[in-house]
Amino acid sequence: MTGTGGEEMGVQAARSRALAVLRVRSRALAVALLPAAAAVILLAGGATGHLTGGVWDALRWVVSVLALLVLAAAAAVALVVARARPAVTPTVTVDEESAPDLYGMVRDLADRLDVPAPSAIALTPDCDSWLEDRTHQAHGRPPPAAEPDGATLPGGPAPRRGDAAPVLVIGSPFLWWMRVGELRAVLAPVVAGTGPSAHPDIAAARRFIRGLDAAAAVVSAGGRRGPLSRAVHGGLGRVVRLLLRGCRVHAAEMERGVAWAAAERAQAVDYGVRIVAQEQVGLAYAGWDRLLTRVALPAWRMGRWPARLDVGVVAALTELSRRDRLAEGFASRLGERPACDLLEEPGAMDEAVSLLAARLFHGGPSGASPDWSPVGWDDYPEEVVDRTWRTDAARLHRVLDALGVRRAAGHTAPGTGGPTLARVLDHLTTPADEASPGALPTPAPAAAPDPAEAPNPAAAPDPATASGAASTRAHAAEPAEPAGRAEPPGSAEPAGGDGSVTRTGSPADAAPHRPPAPAHGDHDTRGGHLATHPHVAQPDAAHLEADLPGGDSDDPPGHRRATPATPAAAPTPAAAPAVDEADDEADDDDLAGTTARGAALAAGLSAQLAREEAEASVTGAVAPDAPPAAAAPTAGPAPDPALWDDRALPLLPLQPPRTGREILTAHVTAMVCCAAMDTAGAVPGLDWLDGPSLLFDGVRAADLAPSVLTLVETGDPGPLRTWMTELGIRPEKPVRLV
Repeated sequence: MTGTGGEEMGVQAARSRALAVLRVRSRALAVALLPAAAAVILLAGGATGHLTGGVWDALRWVVSVLALLVLAAAAAVALVVARARPAVTPTVTVDEESAPDLYGMVRDLADRLDVPAPSAIALTPDCDSWLEDRTHQAHGRPPPAAEPDGATLPGGPAPRRGDAAPVLVIGSPFLWWMRVGELRAVLAPVVAGTGPSAHPDIAAARRFIRGLDAAAAVVSAGGRRGPLSRAVHGGLGRVVRLLLRGCRVHAAEMERGVAWAAAERAQAVDYGVRIVAQEQVGLAYAGWDRLLTRVALPAWRMGRWPARLDVGVVAALTELSRRDRLAEGFASRLGERPACDLLEEPGAMDEAVSLLAARLFHGGPSGASPDWSPVGWDDYPEEVVDRTWRTDAARLHRVLDALGVRRAAGHTAPGTGGPTLARVLDHLTTPADEASPGALPTPAPAAAPDPAEAPNPAAAPDPATASGAASTRAHAAEPAEPAGRAEPPGSAEPAGGDGSVTRTGSPADAAPHRPPAPAHGDHDTRGGHLATHPHVAQPDAAHLEADLPGGDSDDPPGHRRATPATPAAAPTPAAAPAVDEADDEADDDDLAGTTARGAALAAGLSAQLAREEAEASVTGAVAPDAPPAAAAPTAGPAPDPALWDDRALPLLPLQPPRTGREILTAHVTAMVCCAAMDTAGAVPGLDWLDGPSLLFDGVRAADLAPSVLTLVETGDPGPLRTWMTELGIRPEKPVRLV
């Protein structure tokens, strides 16, 4: 059923469920007052002479004490529920002075839908839009409700906090990628949710559930001192969770009814445009997710934060449209007016949202500093890509030093004992007489030099290095085809656009960009649009799979996202060549297929990264190798400090920890890129979809990733040496490190 009838049915269903939630509250209040009522009856009976005697006197004392205890417990629960601060999403508030056109569009949309206009507009670094109630006193003063001219008299009563309309939160990528008409069509079901939100019963039920959620978070917080405090909070927690369980089903059905009513009301506004706009929701999410994990994350790790992330997502999606022949029509949209034109200063707003994204997804500081400074896209290759590669290469050589690997092999020329790529290749090359991959590495015995072959005993290579060099030369003599890795095929589903969606967002099966929701409070604070969250489509995965600077993914299938690892046990330098079997079992999907030397080197790199991260967390630095930069305060709007809890940063970490294989592959690739830049004239570059790239004469280098993987996984340097020979890279030349 559609139209007014369907909308009315949705509102009625939501109201009936809201009344059920309020009945749970009323029953809880009745249970709390029942002992007090019994005590009043007993006291009144004794005063009138009807209930007299020793038994009644004892019963009066028992019931009175019980009533006082129950009332005290009920008062404590009510106090915790009333004073607990409901969670809200950190956002960047958009003042009406800085976006009059955006406010005008939203109010016009609310007028067309015949619903109250949102009280304010805020931006979030996420591909989602929702309504959020911020009327709790802990969230500051309520935003002034928009009233028509002449609706209120000067000096009249101010609107109550509970009467303020919810705040409209808009995903910033939507503003920069979507056109004005598309944004209006996508926001129509969301804005329509302000109508049911204004219903007194629904609003009261939501406030009750939000209070229970916040109270459950308060009583479950750790750090309680003393057995009495823990016992009190444990009792309060049991009561709050009991009430939440009683409201669970009714709250979910209430929000489903609200979403139903909002979707039915929004069908009359831009229904045809909404079908097309839903496709842009999935595309924007794909480009935003790719930009964060491939482009922004490397910069955040280096202590730099890109100050124009929303501009970058437009560039990434434009590049995707250029590569994907199925997306040719998307480029023609760029001639229409973008939604970011509704902002007076889109650059300042983009910078504020970019800093907020760095805090949410990486845990960076709240402002610029010498170790945490913004970076422009023009400076990204030099400030981020080049420095990241050289930092990783320096870490790789430090770990090799800790493992006791000599600086120069015997067949190298004098004066080449610096940090060379040849040192890495020779160490990772599997000697001909070494055990099969996965065997534990053993220190090579000191071999007596042959006077005929090695006049200088100090320069004689050890047997492992010599056999590795022989294997390298043998592979270099006969070129081998680079071994590529098969990527899982992507699937592109048509985006839903039936107009029944009241909340836009990211796919449910993707890594979430939203904080974990409480049992019942999150959906009710966002206008009830979580119950009908759509699965939006993603573009062709052939253009979304991550590539190394050579062109292929550095992540194995199923591990597309990565952050620095923190291994449970790090080997000491003296015992680094040995790989513990417990670690092997924990990383059986990681290092089981690599060589023994590769596994030992990966373990050392993981331990070194863990130490650097631990030092950074102690000193408060963003990254251990962050470049010094002049602190520049950010201009423009900033997130409301009242919405922050810095103890929990990052709230939404992007990726799971990197595996040892991924760490080793990234470091070897960085060393190859450094050698290419210092000996073959290559330059660092930025690919909008794949992040750091290695460029030769302006063309992105290809076939590097499979060659590096062959070396890491099998100890065969042949494909990589062939690739370097074709491009003129000199592995025996020292490279510049940070």
